[in-house]
Amino acid sequence: MSAHDIHAGAAHDAHDDHDHHDGAPHSSFSGYMTGFVLSIILTAIPFWLVMAKVIEGRTTTVMMLGLFAIVQILVHVYYFLHLNSKVEAGWTLVSTIFTVIFVLIGLSGTLWVMYHMNVNMMPSHDVPVAVVQHHAS
Repeated sequence: MSAHDIHAGAAHDAHDDHDHHDGAPHSSFSGYMTGFVLSIILTAIPFWLVMAKVIEGRTTTVMMLGLFAIVQILVHVYYFLHLNSKVEAGWTLVSTIFTVIFVLIGLSGTLWVMYHMNVNMMPSHDVPVAVVQHHAS
């Protein structure tokens, strides 16, 4: 082995240190543009659905908007945050799933408590006459 081979091997090893082969996906312009175009489409369609009053029922409209929101979140996570099952042996994805579940539990619990507080604590419009007469005297 000559001195040139040793130097070339060391240079190659040093070059490998600067390459980022850590399993993380590399960003590309086309990947970002795909995510950007999908984001625009996933924003424009729900906007059109609401503004053109394409769907009559409020519940169906809210469910459709929620579905588009979930798909848009997945597009952002994949194309912009680059989270998938291959990054860091899947631990990033697992921690993201845990966070989403934790937020959903907190959000649904909060909405449930607020709904029941509203139903059970707010005065009713159907107040019995005896109660109104008792407070008047």
